[in-house]
Amino acid sequence: MGSEDHQFSDDYLILKPEEATLLDLFLFILPFGFRKIRKLVDCPAAKENSYRSIQSRLIIFVSILFQKLVLAISNLAKKFKLMRGKLWAVSYKPYAPKVNCRDWKIGGEKNVKLPEDNFKYYSALTVMASQLAYTDYSPQPNIVQTVVEGCWKMNLINTYKFRNGFIEKARTCAFMFQTTSTDPNVIILAFKGTSQCCDCAVDVNFSWCSIPGVGRIHMGFMQALGLQEAFHWPDELPKPNSDFAYYTLRQQLRDIAKSNDNARFIFTGHSLGGALAVLFVTILAYHNESDVLEKLQAVYTFGQPRVGDPKFAQFMENTTKKYDFKYYRYVYSFDLVSRIPFNCGDFFCSYKHFGGCVYFDCCYNGKFLEEQPNNNYYWPIYLIPQFLAALWEFIRSLMIPLVKCSWDYFEGFGNLKNRVLGLFIPATSAHMLLNYINSTRYGKIQPSKDIKKA
Repeated sequence: MGSEDHQFSDDYLILKPEEATLLDLFLFILPFGFRKIRKLVDCPAAKENSYRSIQSRLIIFVSILFQKLVLAISNLAKKFKLMRGKLWAVSYKPYAPKVNCRDWKIGGEKNVKLPEDNFKYYSALTVMASQLAYTDYSPQPNIVQTVVEGCWKMNLINTYKFRNGFIEKARTCAFMFQTTSTDPNVIILAFKGTSQCCDCAVDVNFSWCSIPGVGRIHMGFMQALGLQEAFHWPDELPKPNSDFAYYTLRQQLRDIAKSNDNARFIFTGHSLGGALAVLFVTILAYHNESDVLEKLQAVYTFGQPRVGDPKFAQFMENTTKKYDFKYYRYVYSFDLVSRIPFNCGDFFCSYKHFGGCVYFDCCYNGKFLEEQPNNNYYWPIYLIPQFLAALWEFIRSLMIPLVKCSWDYFEGFGNLKNRVLGLFIPATSAHMLLNYINSTRYGKIQPSKDIKKA
């Protein structure tokens, strides 16, 4: 690594949903609305003409409109929560959580074990780790510690809450553990995914910034991982300012790599967490962290959104080959988040996946594909199939406890609510992590060598 800071080029686009008014937004898509561009976006002056076309303005319009909707819902939820607290004067104290290990089993009816099926085992383990990353880290002992050490009989290395230098209240959460009961040399790092409205705003924000030699990358994901305010990734940070995800986790992995020559790393996450797992590898490669990357065994993501443009995708293809690690991107049925930000062809914000995907339909039939069906969410021809799939999933969720004659198979009222939402907003319920858990537990998949086109 060089001592010189890695700087960005002057190629970026930053949307401004909080500053733009609804009037500015709707005027922007009118024939002469281009004059309003500075109220909606920040970009180099030389690049303004790149966004003059009606197609480009529509993409900016849709992204900002969705962000304003998410922010409005978030503010409403905060007010309701505050009012509820005043009415009932509720106070909470940290407590040791009660955990049912059956809820956290790895695999189906019986836990999958090595060396029976390496791929299936780590798929089942990483999807449960991605689920565990959503739990509350505050109580001591917290749920993460209880599950990892009590249920899985593994070693919890640490749990983390990192700050976001751009969004004050946003936190990037992750935890790291060692699979002592199966393979003591494997370290798994799981990132928390989208759980709050502010996280949803990150998912629908199409802002990007270009890294020289890498490509254009989603700005919100970089901010969550530890992008600095000057829009750059310095090689090192002063220790007092090192509470950012990338720099803290990188140092932890460096220390493990030095202390254990046989160590192997696996990164995972659902939704935003999957994007962070991929981007973490990207910045490691950008900084030439070969000591860490040479020990990377695999990356497993579930319902991961697109992270960068075609140039970025090619950079990651090359990185995967150079360091010889596996990349398994799980996509369930019509999952909306797996298909955003959109792949818009030659437009300024075109995003692209890389490395193929592990695709499961709504009946848990799996196959390895170069790209998921319905590459972009908005194709009208998929609207009816999306609704029928959501209806089938809702009916199945009610029938399984009756068929199995056990309430252990009831998905819970929270998941049932999401199933109902999927009937009104197509493909939203397909993003539930429970779908991916069921796919790894009950799904059937052909050998990975038989890769087909969607």
